Amino acid sequence: MKQAVPFAAALICLGGPLPAASPVAEIICEPTPDLTEKLTRQYDVARTGRGMQGPDQLMELWTDAQGDWTLVVTYAGGTSCIVAMGDNWERFQAENPA
Repeated sequence: MKQAVPFAAALICLGGPLPAASPVAEIICEPTPDLTEKLTRQYDVARTGRGMQGPDQLMELWTDAQGDWTLVVTYAGGTSCIVAMGDNWERFQAENPA
């Protein structure tokens, strides 16, 4: 327990732990047609799923053949924003209950 006190004091002096670097350090927002073109042409991803999040927001999942994925929120006002991205996306088939 004595070792924890100097470590905690060092964290306080440094301002706490440094935040982890995020692949989406800044949320990227653009007019929907511009972001759609950028995703399809520049990043070679395709929209593979979507669902409503309230009356004014559409959540879209974009994926590529290598398993990279991007989550985009599209607003009714005509702007879309990348809110998350990652890799190793796996697609599951619905089970046949019969």
